[in-house]
Amino acid sequence: DLLEASDVRTGDQVVAQAVALSSLDGSIIDVLHDGLHLGVDFLSGPVDALSVLSHFELGDGNAAGVDSLGRSDDHVLLLHQESQSVVGGRHVSSFAEELASGKVVLRKIEGLTLENRVAVGKAVPDDVMEEIKSCDVILKGPTTTPKGGSMGSANVTLRSELDLYANVRPVCVPEEGIDWMFYRENTEGEYVLGSKGIEIPGTLAVDFKVTTEEGTKRIARAAFDYAKNNGKTNVAIVTKANIMKKTDGNFSAICREVAANYPGIEAEDWYIDIMTANLVNKAIRNRFQVFVMPNLYGDIITDEAAEIQGGVGTAGSANIGDRYAMFEAIHGSAPRMIEEGLADYANPSSIFKATEMMLRHIGFTDKADKLAEVLHICCDVEKSVVVTGMRDGGTCREFAEYMMSKL
Repeated sequence: DLLEASDVRTGDQVVAQAVALSSLDGSIIDVLHDGLHLGVDFLSGPVDALSVLSHFELGDGNAAGVDSLGRSDDHVLLLHQESQSVVGGRHVSSFAEELASGKVVLRKIEGLTLENRVAVGKAVPDDVMEEIKSCDVILKGPTTTPKGGSMGSANVTLRSELDLYANVRPVCVPEEGIDWMFYRENTEGEYVLGSKGIEIPGTLAVDFKVTTEEGTKRIARAAFDYAKNNGKTNVAIVTKANIMKKTDGNFSAICREVAANYPGIEAEDWYIDIMTANLVNKAIRNRFQVFVMPNLYGDIITDEAAEIQGGVGTAGSANIGDRYAMFEAIHGSAPRMIEEGLADYANPSSIFKATEMMLRHIGFTDKADKLAEVLHICCDVEKSVVVTGMRDGGTCREFAEYMMSKL
């Protein structure tokens, strides 16, 4: 029933392939639904984020959980669990039962480590890209982009190769009336040619910004479709069109053209500098609903918005295209924490939020609601384990185990 209600093709056998958690730039976990795959690369490990998924059933009913969890230094193995659920007179499979039956298989996809990428000289090695393209839905943790040099970002490469043109980031602070949804153009702007600029050492450096009509139209449609389908009445178009007259000027004008097809939704133009101020202005910030903007501005302002919510470790991010979808933490790979020996204290909340978004995307709304509820209990209500990113706070593993105890 859930598959039928979602965009997933009905009748497909549900197959999942994944593996355990590894290091910061570690392994990608691939979970597939016979044509619907989930690739997962976790922040730092071994974090038991995957085992959170083991508590979800693949149908309606109460979560059954797992009887036992096998661990090694680098792997988490989900073991067989005998419990069953019956809803409306029919059997409902738990995730653990799918594993045991062979319908769900765990598989490792490797190669996105910084070391491997540097060794082959590519942001995403060809064999890794091929494996990722065999998937439809990816859950990915942060990857490191070296400063300087010519190697591009793995994220930018994936977004471009998979044509993930809409970066979607929700920020919600209910007690302040904040319910924001950001639509950031994801394949153009300063990022598309970011590693292909021109430099005359000691004299001049030039980078490029690219805005296309079709690229702008489709991100604008995505933002206004979201507003229409979710009862929103206002979309803020955020640019610096008074200065970047060709690129941002066209972005604003094209968004206005698209807005004309959505009666009842107000489109407002804002400059990026004043919008960053608006987000910290408590007198007006709760009036904003949906934002649409070029790539660089979206990258910056969504981190600011996440900080208002509780920090960049609390926000998830979706990268949506017509063929693929990739979900990830909003933050980067935290090299400072690694250098200072604080990897075990990384906050996994952002990857859990991304997992919630992924579950909604593939139609498992009840599972997403359950994960969201547990995140709220652990992060906002009880706060029995608080991850601060420092040794005075909880560890990544402690927080994950705390979450699982609530599931």
